[in-house]
Amino acid sequence: MAGFSRKWMHVLFAVYLVILFRITVFRSTFGLGHLFQNGRIILSFFRDYIELIRQGNWFSFVYLFAGNIIWFVPFGMYMQYNGKCRNLLWAAVYGFLLSFLIETMQFVFGTGYSEPDDLILNTLGAWLGAFMVKAGKKSWKLLNMEWKTERGAERK
Repeated sequence: MAGFSRKWMHVLFAVYLVILFRITVFRSTFGLGHLFQNGRIILSFFRDYIELIRQGNWFSFVYLFAGNIIWFVPFGMYMQYNGKCRNLLWAAVYGFLLSFLIETMQFVFGTGYSEPDDLILNTLGAWLGAFMVKAGKKSWKLLNMEWKTERGAERK
């Protein structure tokens, strides 16, 4: 059963990556005809978010801000659960590298803006995902130990 669920976890992770790249890079505006022509790099930190707050556009602010974090949580979870990361720092590093790849591809293919805020928020999302798995594993171990202790006391 463990092999079956691990196999499906890898399949779901592959589907997640396909969806992630579809919404970030391979959008409807994707095309090879305009390489390096339409991409933009914005080096100011959180400029667009501040502008959305000034305009009172809270929905867009929350959607973009939280979305940049949430879309990378599964990546961090997968990396931590599968033992690809020795600690939470490595989950953040791998999340940063994946985000950097996406930002670079957005610039090359002209399908989005490359911004440092995305790198920061995506990295935070990967770290949070790894943290959730690590905390969940510790909690599960504690609950398991308590359950075994209680069952052992009942048998005596």
